Amino acid sequence: MPTIHDQPLPYAAKLPERPAAAVTLVVIHCTELPDLATAREYGEKVLYDSGAGNSGHYYVDRDGTTYRYVPGTRVAHHVRGWNPQSIGIELVNTGRYPDWFDSRRQTMTEPYPAAQIDALRALLAQLREEFPGLHEIAGHEDLDTARVAASDDPARTVPRKLDPGPLFPWDAIVPACGLERLRQTAPNSPRLAPHA
Repeated sequence: MPTIHDQPLPYAAKLPERPAAAVTLVVIHCTELPDLATAREYGEKVLYDSGAGNSGHYYVDRDGTTYRYVPGTRVAHHVRGWNPQSIGIELVNTGRYPDWFDSRRQTMTEPYPAAQIDALRALLAQLREEFPGLHEIAGHEDLDTARVAASDDPARTVPRKLDPGPLFPWDAIVPACGLERLRQTAPNSPRLAPHA
């Protein structure tokens, strides 16, 4: 069992409640920020009339330390269109930071350390015990395929979300976790196709 440090966001109690049985999907993200402290700052920002903001449920730091910012029985805002049935796991990783939408800086170069991936595997095993309906896994980029105008050239577009990105070791995660990976069948299509 992984050690999970509970650090609820200030607005966690304002997020809608749901039964454990409602959770069927886990979504893997990377923070695309330099460190955990910055990710926490972004998570604490109130963006909605409800008093809530955008955040994953769990955050896994580079050294494998795991934090719970939002209980899994509450709906967090972490992936458009999929929040009611999903748990979001954020891996601390620089991603495209600080030029997320610059068309010249779309390559993600930071690898995921072994300690972080080991902690993610342990967390996924625990979540499967806590949420009996959990049977699917996806990357943020698998579910949000929207494109936006590039910050350096509005005539070009770049992916709105590109995490966890090409360096995430899906082959080391999917077979071990027992969850079925989902991917979009076409850009912006609501239909999903399972892939091992």
